[in-house]
Amino acid sequence: MIVYHGSNVCVSEPKLIQQNRFLDFGYGFYTTTNKTQAIGFAEKVYLRKHTGEKIVNIYEFDETAFNECSVLKFDSANEEWLDFVSENRSGTYKGKQYDLILGPVANDDVYTTFTLYTSGILTKEQAIEALKIKKLYNQLVFATEKALQYIEFKGVLETE
Repeated sequence: MIVYHGSNVCVSEPKLIQQNRFLDFGYGFYTTTNKTQAIGFAEKVYLRKHTGEKIVNIYEFDETAFNECSVLKFDSANEEWLDFVSENRSGTYKGKQYDLILGPVANDDVYTTFTLYTSGILTKEQAIEALKIKKLYNQLVFATEKALQYIEFKGVLETE
């Protein structure tokens, strides 16, 4: 399977780097199977950092990892996904650590829904209903060094 990582630099050797903010699925190396999403993320990183180029890194993912690693998979933006993402984004997740995490991405499109939910304005049920009408792309997060062994760098797609 081909996966993409949008960045402002070429990442030929993915590493786990501590982030300065809390992300959907916690600590890890974030990828997607959606090239358009990766291009958009490369644009955001480039604009945020004001350095480098808009680059989409391309990797071959060895799917045997799904059998050889601990995996958390969300098929949709359901109650478990909402709890997991909310806890990770607030920095309060204390559950099991996984090698790979796969599921919908809570992108900028759903930020308002998350804010309303975490501030208590929307109930969990209302938030999930609101998320059902959004087009949610996927993300595959490599959360351990073991998981990173299953991707191989194939090149970059420079964007403009």
